[in-house]
Amino acid sequence: MIHKQFLIALFLLITSIKAFTQNEIIKPRIIVTSDGEIDDECSMVRFLLYANEWDIEGIITSSSQYHWQGHKWAGDDWIDPYLEAYEKVYPNLIKHKKDYPTPDYLKSITFLGNVKAEGEMDLITPGSQQIVKVLLDESDNNPIWVQAWGGTNTLARALKTIEENHPDKMESVAKKLRFFFIWEQDNTYQSYIKPHWGKYNIQTIICDQFWAIAYQWDKIMPQDKIDYFRNHWMKSNILENHGPLYSLYEAYKGGGDKEGFIAGPIKMKGDFRSEGDSPAFIYTINTGLRSLESPDYGGWGGRYVNIRENTWLDPVPETNYNYPEGRWYTKTAWGRNYMRNVYPENQDLMNSYFKPITRWADALQNDFAARADWCIKPYEEANHPPVVKLKNKLNITAKLGDKISLNAKGTFDPDGDKLKYRWWQYEEADTYNGVVSINNASSKKASLVIPSDVKNGKTIHIICEVSDNGSPQLTRYQRIIITISN
Repeated sequence: MIHKQFLIALFLLITSIKAFTQNEIIKPRIIVTSDGEIDDECSMVRFLLYANEWDIEGIITSSSQYHWQGHKWAGDDWIDPYLEAYEKVYPNLIKHKKDYPTPDYLKSITFLGNVKAEGEMDLITPGSQQIVKVLLDESDNNPIWVQAWGGTNTLARALKTIEENHPDKMESVAKKLRFFFIWEQDNTYQSYIKPHWGKYNIQTIICDQFWAIAYQWDKIMPQDKIDYFRNHWMKSNILENHGPLYSLYEAYKGGGDKEGFIAGPIKMKGDFRSEGDSPAFIYTINTGLRSLESPDYGGWGGRYVNIRENTWLDPVPETNYNYPEGRWYTKTAWGRNYMRNVYPENQDLMNSYFKPITRWADALQNDFAARADWCIKPYEEANHPPVVKLKNKLNITAKLGDKISLNAKGTFDPDGDKLKYRWWQYEEADTYNGVVSINNASSKKASLVIPSDVKNGKTIHIICEVSDNGSPQLTRYQRIIITISN
């Protein structure tokens, strides 16, 4: 007789193979530039623990308006201890996911960029040359997400090199490029990139929502999620007994030590400090939310609206708000100015502005905690996220009054955990300005009826959210987009 556990394991393996085949995606290609600020260092820990999610083609130290050689500088080699710590946990990480990049590979694509001064882009540097090399490589034309955790100057230097030496390649390079900037932390996007490359309409996301998980998280984070950033949770799940990489993660030391831009409450020892740069890469993690398809879809890294050409900024919850024409940064960005000049008044506006990131905060932190366990535990003792697979098509065309059946058949958990289902309408991402009623929204099978007031061409976004009952609880999604065609 075939053992029951063997049959269960075989079923999970077959289901996993089917899910991989039907949900297979191409890993996003990414290049990171960072100024090495303390929140960049915290972000780097999280980044390395998700390194299997992408094809990483460059990790480059750059400068910013806050940090450069000789001015609050972390050092040209600030990243070396993080890569060395990654090397120590790598043998355990690949027990959980085989596709983590090797430490030697990550070291081979780590370079020093333009760091002499704020906005310096005259020098050709190893970092700028790596970006040039990747962008000119014609063997892979998939999109390349260039992230600026600090200034954009090393990127600007690379693009200038291409313009000077390979002007015939500018258009083909631009077609592959996607930008995600944490503010514009120097002026090179405005002074060089837009004037010289703007005609190619490169998709550009510039984020201010990052304040939700930056130095003022304790003012911004909703009360039902703030405990995931407090010292008790952080010590238990991140800071203590999780290996050498997590031991480098900088939490607050207590006594009111601060790193950031404005004073606030004294943080407790062990509290979350800041990961203001993390939305740049969190945005590209494949959670099933399809955020890479359009910045206004929304996902773990925030949601953005089209302001001009192909520039996407944070959705400001003020009627008739006028976005600035120039830089979106510390002097102009809505959230930064709200926290500086308005807080604690009108907190409903604050909550709305930061909700595209804060709504996922518990899932995000639990996922980070699971990766902490991956550093030290064997596969069978750690938790792994569910795989959400729908019987539905992800894009549906429907008419008024149509009944849409929703079915998460095929969804499974790699650890055999019990799963909880929640179907919900992502109203902010809809172009339909109304609410849809979902029947049996907490079941594997649900349904809805297209309302009678949806106009032709409008869209309704339905999220299938699946959480396991493991520890920590992990969540993944699939998004169905319904387009009305009457």
